[in-house]
Amino acid sequence: MINKNYPIHISRKQIFLLSVPIFFSNLAIPLVGIIDTGLMGNLGQSKFLAATSIATSVMTMMIWSFGFLRMGTVGIVAQLFAKSDYREIAKTLLRNFLIAIVIAMVIILFKPIIIGLTENFFSTSIETQELIKTYISVRVLSVPAEFIIYILVGFYLGIQKTNISSLLVIVLSALNIVFSSFFVLSLNLNVFGVALGTLIASYITAIIFSLFTYNFILKKFQIIPTFKRLIVPSKLLKLFTINFDIFIRTVVLTFSFLWISYLGSKLGEDYLAVNTILMQFIVLAAFFLDAYAFSTEGVVGFTIGRRNKKSFLLAVKNSIQLSFFTALIISIFYLFFFKQIINIITDIDILRFISYKHAIWIIIIPPIASFCYQLDGIFIGASQTKEMRNGMIVSVVSFIVISIYLTQYFGNHGLWFSFLLFTLFRSLTLNFFFNKILNKF
Repeated sequence: MINKNYPIHISRKQIFLLSVPIFFSNLAIPLVGIIDTGLMGNLGQSKFLAATSIATSVMTMMIWSFGFLRMGTVGIVAQLFAKSDYREIAKTLLRNFLIAIVIAMVIILFKPIIIGLTENFFSTSIETQELIKTYISVRVLSVPAEFIIYILVGFYLGIQKTNISSLLVIVLSALNIVFSSFFVLSLNLNVFGVALGTLIASYITAIIFSLFTYNFILKKFQIIPTFKRLIVPSKLLKLFTINFDIFIRTVVLTFSFLWISYLGSKLGEDYLAVNTILMQFIVLAAFFLDAYAFSTEGVVGFTIGRRNKKSFLLAVKNSIQLSFFTALIISIFYLFFFKQIINIITDIDILRFISYKHAIWIIIIPPIASFCYQLDGIFIGASQTKEMRNGMIVSVVSFIVISIYLTQYFGNHGLWFSFLLFTLFRSLTLNFFFNKILNKF
């Protein structure tokens, strides 16, 4: 049975309307990072910002590495939704929940190893290392809840309920900001407070929306989610294949951000702190532009489920155009307000001065990077994960090699130019594999 409640012709307006609620939720995510950075950047010492930078980079790499829990869910759910196979959608959710809990428990058990590797990898002071250890020790406990949130977001994106997925992320981010601000500003818990805020916010959000989702499935799909016939080898193999490719791709991608922190630490803790500040601008733009990518994931999965090539190509063209022009608007905003935002984030003069010198990179990267963000969404929706994995490996290896050379001769500017090239490599490699998606029709 084919789901008819969906337009055949995907216009720019339809993609934009699907993306609007995601704009607000995605804006909330980097806002948390900006506020956390601001909380640490106004404590008067670079060590707090440097420690938060390294610790969050490590935890982000750990958690984002399992981003397949969201991305894999979107593609499969969207294609099942096109066929109105609601029972299998519910089972897909439960299978991913089981996988998420097992992985989360393993990560928590490996906490001492994660802390040890982090201390050996980064060149920092003893005080900074202690702050890093504190953050990781607390934040790692939030992993089970954060994984469940990934799956729930993927589910709602897959069935094109972007308003619910957006509400979920907004609630998470709002709680995170409230708790972190309270713990740091009122209780003076600095790095510990930021990590504790994330921990509490994650569990509250996961519990609330898990209960909501159970009731949603009961009412909208009119089925009761059960664990019966959950362990089906063929279904698990499909999940494993898709998820493993995305896992490798995401590990490699998140390592590239860890690499930026690593090279920044080699240049000095001030540059490490500055790059943390600058990366907030990149993350803000990325999450804003990802609204189009997220909404397109479900659209692409649906058009492939119905084998409608014309609708697919229209969705691709319109979403890429929207993403690029929105990126231009973001760059213009940065051009006029970069210094004012920097002054809010940190009151340390040397960090402000160095940040001003790097404004050009923050302004020109968003439009260039918009293409790779959007292509990611298209490949995820198509469940074309092998090509995503291969393209990312090529891009990151190229980035690491080039960054070592350019940083040696041009310092931090060389690092940022390398990052710009990295976003370009991602677009070129995915474009090279694009015909693989067309073969699905």
